[in-house]
Amino acid sequence: MRRDVFQAIADPVRREIIELLAEETLTVNTIAEKFEISRPAISKHLKILKECDIIDFKKEGRERLCFIKPKNLIPAFMWIEKYKQLWEDQLDSFDKYLNKLQSEKK
Repeated sequence: MRRDVFQAIADPVRREIIELLAEETLTVNTIAEKFEISRPAISKHLKILKECDIIDFKKEGRERLCFIKPKNLIPAFMWIEKYKQLWEDQLDSFDKYLNKLQSEKK
């Protein structure tokens, strides 16, 4: 199964793992300790993030360190940025409409 960045960020647990790894490289155990779900569930999320090429692992002694590959998140940020202006324009238009309604009531 081919996975992409959008599958990586689709799940809130994976987004939280990405946030943690954006701050520092962590062991699999350290990541698992930060969640109230099972270690196998965390391993599954990490596997998906690896398949999406968002994280990678490095063996250090007996530990597996997880680190983020931030450049691989760029397609998601570019897609979101494309729609950001659209939403800002819509919100500005709605704000103007509400202000017009308020001024008409006065």
